[in-house]
Amino acid sequence: MDRDWMRQRLEGFDQLARAYWGIRETKGDFAGARKRLFETEPTVTKILQCLDPQMSGVEVLQEDEWRGLVINTNAVRRGIGILADMDEWATRLAPDAPSLPADQFHPWVWDAARTFWESRHYRAAVHAAATSINAHLQDKLGRRDLSDAKLVQEAFSDKAPEAGKPRLRIPGDQTDPGVQTRQRGALQLGQGAYSALRNPAAHETGDLAEQEALEQLATFSVLARLINQCQVVT
Repeated sequence: MDRDWMRQRLEGFDQLARAYWGIRETKGDFAGARKRLFETEPTVTKILQCLDPQMSGVEVLQEDEWRGLVINTNAVRRGIGILADMDEWATRLAPDAPSLPADQFHPWVWDAARTFWESRHYRAAVHAAATSINAHLQDKLGRRDLSDAKLVQEAFSDKAPEAGKPRLRIPGDQTDPGVQTRQRGALQLGQGAYSALRNPAAHETGDLAEQEALEQLATFSVLARLINQCQVVT
């Protein structure tokens, strides 16, 4: 919605109306002003309908029985008032919603992403966070032969550890169904994060929208906390 354009068109119509009545009062030639009013009226009507559906039936211009104009300037000025306050409504009347401060993400994520984020390179910020988690996971397991989704798969596998293949285990009784469910969920989350988020961040062109990138960083932050909390079994 181009609010500046809408405001300009409404204010322009209001000025035309004032000019029209000024010419009428001085008994001048108002034909040109009348013509311009009719030319701009359809757009003004559309704008008012867009701003307030209750004004969908409002007629901005009418002709009386002597072909004089009846101009509904109140509706036009109401539209101008709506436009003037719309930004403030969005801020001050919006329902309270939780915020997501990025500097509270897991340090593996935010420390790696911060520089890119501050320079508004959002895709690079996501990629840096994923790379950081991969490096910390390699260090935790003492492995350099795997990375990304394959490393996560090996780390959270429910198979017993093997020589050179330590595993991560969610804290708790490993026979508890709830712990087992979290273990499977951590595996699926990690693989999904690297396949669905890290790979596009590494290979696709064009930047991410800020909100989308923030959500992706939040996903990696959850993964980082899970990895950090897990025990290594050998």
